[in-house]
Amino acid sequence: MGSGQVTSTSGLFDFQGKHVTVAGLGVSGVPAAKALHARGALVTVVNDGDDDRAREQAAELEALGITVRLGDGASLPEGTELIVTAPGWQPDKPLFLAAEKAGVPVWGDVELAWRLRGPDAAPWLAVTGTNGKTTTVQMLASILKAAGLRTAAVGNIGVSLLDAVLGEERYDVLAVELSSYQLHWAPSLRAHSAAVLNLAPDHLDWHGSMEAYARDKGRIYEGNKVACVYNVADKATEDLVREADVEEGCRAVGFTLGTPGPSQLGVVDGILVDRAFVENRQKNAQELAEVSDVHPPAPHNIANALAAAALARAFGVPAGAVRDGLRAFRPDAHRIAHVADVEGVAYVDDSKATNTHAAEASLASYESIVWIAGGLAKGATFDELVAKSAKRLRAAVLIGADRALIRDALARHAPQVPVVDLDRTDTGAMLQAVTEARRLARPGDTVLLAPACASMDMFTNYNQRGDAFAAAVRELGA
Repeated sequence: MGSGQVTSTSGLFDFQGKHVTVAGLGVSGVPAAKALHARGALVTVVNDGDDDRAREQAAELEALGITVRLGDGASLPEGTELIVTAPGWQPDKPLFLAAEKAGVPVWGDVELAWRLRGPDAAPWLAVTGTNGKTTTVQMLASILKAAGLRTAAVGNIGVSLLDAVLGEERYDVLAVELSSYQLHWAPSLRAHSAAVLNLAPDHLDWHGSMEAYARDKGRIYEGNKVACVYNVADKATEDLVREADVEEGCRAVGFTLGTPGPSQLGVVDGILVDRAFVENRQKNAQELAEVSDVHPPAPHNIANALAAAALARAFGVPAGAVRDGLRAFRPDAHRIAHVADVEGVAYVDDSKATNTHAAEASLASYESIVWIAGGLAKGATFDELVAKSAKRLRAAVLIGADRALIRDALARHAPQVPVVDLDRTDTGAMLQAVTEARRLARPGDTVLLAPACASMDMFTNYNQRGDAFAAAVRELGA
């Protein structure tokens, strides 16, 4: 949709007197509106919703002199010269179609943050992928801090990039999580180095196709200066590197759970090693950390650690800081979190596994599983997931609105696996699910909540679903 010409002759952006429409309130819209208003823009905020929270935010902005139109996110305000949108607004919304027709550029909050950086702004180490983004960015921030660098984990992780860029605290480098939505609206972003962790079908209703989804993910590599980090086991990520237009001298750096080749990071005899950022990488390797330094040491989490290490090494971080940062890191709740052992059975909460790709990685971490799954499928199919995981399944307990899709896949690809189909979608179903799982499990098994589905049919979010699982396990143990 173009990049617009809201600039002054000095090259810095001059918003004074410019008519800017901010699409959407929330985590990104409110700080964007404030930042633009503070720079002299004539700001109008449009928002689809008109609930109590929206009215509260609108009152806060209107007190500053910002115009807010609630319940009216479709029409283009007269005189608009630029739109700054919340990342979740789909590209086919009437507002954006009208903007395209009128030649009005559209930026996301990430694009705005990138353009508002000062002349001595901290470089960005950026991470995207279908799964593992938040954990990898948090690992990266932990490693950077262990190296004595001033940093923060920001972006899609919940900390506004605008707040980080415009705040008073000065950073040496930022660890930035970016979603495909954010990347779609960020044409000018140029990271120091970036990683695409993996690619699997997700958010296709928003992007329209897998090709468009991959294309938006691949934007993260555009203009990279030092390293484009890709997953050796996921060829699609390497293909995105090949297609990217990067600065001269920027290198492709792979990460693998196997023995690394030159210009790769990998694992040798339980050691994370670097053959990318060493002298004479044809022959030499640098030990970074032990697999046991990664918490938890599940395969997909080791891959996350290698990606984080690659970005840190691209920024010049020494090997010792990689080890210290990984040792210090602990993942957020509901990410392959061990809840308890009851009667020789481990109970693990991976409620964050909200799609099939994440669930597959979770199931691959254990040998004998009673699987608790189900929820809102978001258009996903489960045949490939079940076929790959069948040999690990002792039993399955299914909950949620779209559980029949998983039940049918189990019948096709794992007919020997006992299945309990709980025909209820109230929150109390979790206690029944855990009780059924206990009945089916044997000592040495893992009861794994890896739903492969979204949670909103039964719970507010995946956090509440995971909390319900943990509470049920504790009740069982008592």
